[in-house]
Amino acid sequence: MEPLANLKVIEMGQLIAGPFAAKTLADFGADVIKIEAPIVGDALRKWRLLKDGTSVWWQVQSRNKRSLSLDLKLFEAQEIVRSLIKEADILIENFRPGTLESWGLDPQDLLLINPKLIVLRISGYGQTGPYRDKPGFGVVAEAMGGLRHLTAELGRTPVRVGVSIGDTLAALHGVIGILLALQERHTSGKGQVIDIALYEAVFNCMESLLPEYSAFGEVRQAAGSALPGIAPSNAYQCQDGKYVLIAGNGDSIFKRLMKLIGREDLAEDAEFASNDGRVKRVDELDQAIGVWASQISVEQALEALDHASVPAGKIFTIEDIAKDPHYHARGMIETIYLKDGSALQVPGIIPKLSRTPGSMKSLAPEVGEQTDQILQEIGLTSQQIAALKDKGIAFTH
Repeated sequence: MEPLANLKVIEMGQLIAGPFAAKTLADFGADVIKIEAPIVGDALRKWRLLKDGTSVWWQVQSRNKRSLSLDLKLFEAQEIVRSLIKEADILIENFRPGTLESWGLDPQDLLLINPKLIVLRISGYGQTGPYRDKPGFGVVAEAMGGLRHLTAELGRTPVRVGVSIGDTLAALHGVIGILLALQERHTSGKGQVIDIALYEAVFNCMESLLPEYSAFGEVRQAAGSALPGIAPSNAYQCQDGKYVLIAGNGDSIFKRLMKLIGREDLAEDAEFASNDGRVKRVDELDQAIGVWASQISVEQALEALDHASVPAGKIFTIEDIAKDPHYHARGMIETIYLKDGSALQVPGIIPKLSRTPGSMKSLAPEVGEQTDQILQEIGLTSQQIAALKDKGIAFTH
């Protein structure tokens, strides 16, 4: 049995943050009922590259879920949600604050229906504060959380990370919150509301930025491929034009690195014995490592660095990832088969549990694919379900 097999989750999110949190729970056995808008469903179905009219991303984000399609603006659909809530353990939503309340689904009212309910609310700025009503997307949260300021070459335009990292960080914080609330529920028997703001999830990962500003007035600036205050740690261009990433910032690692590149003088320099000294002369160190790297290919560099036990790596493209033996050995490249029989590679499941691992149990659903099944589970007859469809309250694909 998977670790979350006894949990029922209602997902009312869309796009990335809420659905990613629910996907993580579904991977480990939770029964996730995804409530989608009529006909078109979750907008993610049409994001990025489409196969037969549906995003291939959809097969990752919504695997192991069941789809119930309702028009939540209608009272009868809201009543169906309340019926589902009676038996649910967790509700996940990532709408703009106030949306649930406008549908008559205020979490405090839902807790009266089911006192054990755990409600995860993910939004741009949180459910309180002066910015709560502003629309918030992950990219804006990454900027507000301090990340975007650091992702650039010094003096150049800050760039985004390349994926929706703000949404994903918020989702993972949300999953942590759910697991904490479940643990506490064992003692109290009560549920609670978890309030996750996208920008706060990003800010929580900003390491020493705030204490450095508080203590020294230091505003960390963008540093390109380097890691400010930790040396040496950078990307160095090799003879073939590719880059090798080298993290030689451990004291003993640094000595091994310097001996490898033929700079025993730097290895024995007393000022370089610890990180604070190395940071003062980081440009000198980067230049020395850069000269060494420029004379060999990236593969030659990696072989030498591995032999010297210096942490290093190349910059992987997705083609590199898909072909990498370690990814395959760890089960991180999984192949699924779509309904038309075609194969599709998708990321494997983490974290990896030794005794109760997660698994892929079903493909991502069509809009409303399980509408009838789910409505039957809450006691509706075939006639009642047909009537809901006729009224435009419930939908199936």
